[in-house]
Amino acid sequence: MAQDNLQKHLDAGRYGSPKINPDEQKEYLGTFRERCLLSMTIKEMRDKDNEAGLLMEIQKEPTARLLINGAISTSLQQRYMSIATKHNIDFTIVNDAVADNDSKIGLLVVADYAVNIPEIDVKKKYPDLQKNAESEKPKEKSGFWNRLFK
Repeated sequence: MAQDNLQKHLDAGRYGSPKINPDEQKEYLGTFRERCLLSMTIKEMRDKDNEAGLLMEIQKEPTARLLINGAISTSLQQRYMSIATKHNIDFTIVNDAVADNDSKIGLLVVADYAVNIPEIDVKKKYPDLQKNAESEKPKEKSGFWNRLFK
């Protein structure tokens, strides 16, 4: 029995403390899925329409914090850092995250406790924002030559 405790202590010193669900933590920027309130992929972060969903989530949960993928472009990081600063929300840049494609998570709104929200994707959680953005886009004016040659 004492040998097992000694081995666990030595292993913890050599390899660090064992992590619970390391694959899940890697995917969700170092936190657990059950703590996530809202997620944005890197592609969704580039779309300014999704910022309204982020702001709505921040208003619902003012004690939440942002986790920002450190592998995304600096300009994109700065855009969301300024939103967090403006609304007095804590944020963390997660440097060990990956951004090898646009479908990876780029931003998470997380709580310090389990919330177990079934849908966290910004486009699925706030579908009305996407419809409003499409209807607000100005229609292309057709010029004389376009009308003539249609």
